[in-house]
Amino acid sequence: MDTRKERLPRNPHLSAQLHLGRCLSPFFLTCAAYFLLWIPEDPPSRVGALVKCLPVLCLAGFLRTCSGGTYSSLLQVALLFSSCGDVFLIWPEAFLYGVFAFTIAHLLYIWAFGLTPLQPGLLLPVVLTSLPFSGLLLLHLSPDMVLPLTAYVLVLAIMLWRGLARGGSARWGALLFTISDTVLACNTFIHPLPHSRLVVMTTYYAAQFLISLSAFQSPRLKIN
Repeated sequence: MDTRKERLPRNPHLSAQLHLGRCLSPFFLTCAAYFLLWIPEDPPSRVGALVKCLPVLCLAGFLRTCSGGTYSSLLQVALLFSSCGDVFLIWPEAFLYGVFAFTIAHLLYIWAFGLTPLQPGLLLPVVLTSLPFSGLLLLHLSPDMVLPLTAYVLVLAIMLWRGLARGGSARWGALLFTISDTVLACNTFIHPLPHSRLVVMTTYYAAQFLISLSAFQSPRLKIN
């Protein structure tokens, strides 16, 4: 019996993955709860706000439990601001508060992603895709929305650039976050889109999940 135990392979990497999977189970469960309970177009409520922001709060708790360091701390604070934004966006009259909360979250993501490697070549496609959409969006905004949403689009574009430059899951998280916000903006200000809420929230939760996973990855060091 002892001989058999000694022959069993030990895989610390697999054990670490299983531990992370267990720590992430609250996130997946709360995501499932959101899509089961909150996909219908229900009126705004505190219960709805709680159900919506719980997955992001679970990711913040996951990082606090399973990772450390400045990068992880910045992500945790960004997730807390994101959860505040989730709550504010439930109520239309609090929309600008939500925009402000997510702007702070993206600034924290930019801080976390850093400027190394700089990857200036990635900035051009980000600008070329952001400018036409920003121009189209501005045509549909009321005067009081122009300044805050222009600032938000600028910060989101920088976050996308830095996420792409960092690579790994942060790259895909930044890209999905941008897709989520683009669909949300189109549906809210330009033209209603079918199944927009499902698309927005699916890409949003996936984005936050992937950005959170980047706390366990090293940034790529290739400099173009």
